[in-house]
Amino acid sequence: MTDRYGATREELAAILAGLGEPRYRATQVHDALWVRRRPLEEATDLPRRLRDELRARLPTALTAVAERHGDGGATVKWLWRAADGAQLETVLMRYPNRATVCVSSQAGCAMGCTFCATGQAGFERHLSAGEICEQVLRAQHASPQRVGNVVYMGMGEPLANVEPVLESLSRLHADAGISARQLTVSTVGVVPGMEQLVRFALPVTLAVSLHAPDDDLRSELVPLDRRYPLADVIAAARAYAARKGRRCTFEYACIDGLNDAPAQADALARLLRGLRGGAHVNLIPLNPTGAFAGRASPPDRIAAFAQRLRALGVQVSVRRNRGVDIDAACGQLRAREARRPAGPGQVRARTRPSATMGA
Repeated sequence: MTDRYGATREELAAILAGLGEPRYRATQVHDALWVRRRPLEEATDLPRRLRDELRARLPTALTAVAERHGDGGATVKWLWRAADGAQLETVLMRYPNRATVCVSSQAGCAMGCTFCATGQAGFERHLSAGEICEQVLRAQHASPQRVGNVVYMGMGEPLANVEPVLESLSRLHADAGISARQLTVSTVGVVPGMEQLVRFALPVTLAVSLHAPDDDLRSELVPLDRRYPLADVIAAARAYAARKGRRCTFEYACIDGLNDAPAQADALARLLRGLRGGAHVNLIPLNPTGAFAGRASPPDRIAAFAQRLRALGVQVSVRRNRGVDIDAACGQLRAREARRPAGPGQVRARTRPSATMGA
């Protein structure tokens, strides 16, 4: 059975033709789901009997298992369950005039990054393009602000699931009208996937998770570095920047006493020298996870690291983290809910604690 957001326009048209509906109904259904971004139940320009029929023929792929609210409702995190039982997470971050959605590309992750809750829990399966897109559209239903940014920084390694990810990017751009420049794909350095992204038609934003300026330390934090070392990852990023004319972003989780020394800032600046458009480093205070002993660098140490990078010509931002109290970092809510028994179909109680950290 085709799921609601996995169905293409052509498949929608075929389903509606099979129901004896006029051709314009396909445009109405598509526009309700993707352009107006409303739940099917609220597409009141469609007859109720047709909405009921479509709900049965085009079910959603994801069922909410848990929903957590923080930052006064500005941050919302969902844990979803797919029909086969696979679990994944989505985070909505609302701002006064816009909204960003952080989506998962896999249920779990096989990359094994030592400080990441998703990596600690292991890999279930790849997500389909429809499951990825559904996260964005279902989050839009909860946001009065229009979702204009989508970041593939949730559970999973997007470029290990490259074909569905590229398909979802194309659909979010063409069907939901999201600018390619507001679609960000994050990778820990899957070089073949980065090379495929170079050939992809859309100039999306590429974010590369580094977390260390040398292979010795990075291979401890990011085991994939043993297969694709920094020289190969940076070369692929250079190729992307040159082909697309886009500045690359480099993510760097700041871990107290491990990767935040002045000499490491110097090494990072040397590593990123000469990229087209320059390099932008996003410093991220480490999200706490139970299986990793490290802790976030203190704010003054992050500030000093950032200042040293700026002095060496690197553009820097420090992420304002949101949602720590609602387990908004990828994999954390899934891990917590897995430790709590629940009845079949039960949705966890919604909570609204204060929060300061995002995905």
